[in-house]
Amino acid sequence: QVQLVESGGGLVQAGGSLRLSCAASGRTFNNYIIGWFRQAPGKERELVTFISWSETRIYYVDSVKGRFTISRDNAKTTVYLQMNSLKPEDTAVYYCAASRGIWPIGRYDYEYWGQGTQVTVSS
Repeated sequence: QVQLVESGGGLVQAGGSLRLSCAASGRTFNNYIIGWFRQAPGKERELVTFISWSETRIYYVDSVKGRFTISRDNAKTTVYLQMNSLKPEDTAVYYCAASRGIWPIGRYDYEYWGQGTQVTVSS
């Protein structure tokens, strides 16, 4: 089992920044790719980004490239999502999730999920 807890969400104006954290506990953290998903009301849950233990595999969805940065601190078993230049369309519940896949771009590639944190970007 891997337990994931997100934090750092909130309300921010367009153009602002937020940093989300995903704290992991349980099984060996280093065995897992950690991804961030988001789900807006009425929309499918979409993968935003993921990062492997060694940081050699990193993925970003096109809509966040150049604005969001994922990083991980394996000593602290925490993954961070730095979100800059936020837009109203970034408004969603953000979830972190853990996968043992090689290139896990689908939600069903992930075994463990956090409870989510709300990000709201006002225009």
